[in-house]
Amino acid sequence: MKSSLFARNIKHAKKIQDNLKQLVRIILFRGKVTTVAGVDAAFIEDKVIATACLFSFPEIILSEETSSIMKTPFPYIPGFLSFREGPVVVKALKKLQKRPDVVLFDGQGIAHPQGLGIASHIGVILRLPTIGCAKSKLVGEYDEPGIPRGSWNPLRSGKKTIGAVVRTRDNIKPVFVSPGHMIDLQTSITIVLTTSHRYRLPEPIRHADRMCRRIKKTM
Repeated sequence: MKSSLFARNIKHAKKIQDNLKQLVRIILFRGKVTTVAGVDAAFIEDKVIATACLFSFPEIILSEETSSIMKTPFPYIPGFLSFREGPVVVKALKKLQKRPDVVLFDGQGIAHPQGLGIASHIGVILRLPTIGCAKSKLVGEYDEPGIPRGSWNPLRSGKKTIGAVVRTRDNIKPVFVSPGHMIDLQTSITIVLTTSHRYRLPEPIRHADRMCRRIKKTM
């Protein structure tokens, strides 16, 4: 499915999204999670940097980190982040010596205008359980969750639940969690809360972001 990461234009990208959307599976996760990877991407001039950081679970101890750099393959267009970041993120993930049990993305899973955010897109391509954990929503309606850490409310699109609005710290802005592929919403929420200790975002995503920033400074 390598070609599903690259699009010639918007029309081609929409066709790829329509095809991949049919392959997304939001299913009860029955496996055992011992490792969780976080990924992130950053841009500098005409290049995109991606990092993948592997952590033990539930201890959340860093065990491995990788990176990849390539020429930016697609312009910035809202709703099509996967085509801009996806190819280099996949390269970084494939460099990991150990295949993660779950991958966390600073982006969307199925809570996306086309039902195929970057977590879902790459989850389908790599056949991995994936979770989107974003700082803001793209689609859906919700009621504000309670103030305490662990409070959450459904994120809905019409009558369908597409994610959850989760408070990862007391009295701090919530994050928007949505399953990407091969996982269910409740397990996604549990993993996000377990990997979010002192900060709003899960540690694997935060570490990947810091690593991207360090690499960017050297370029």
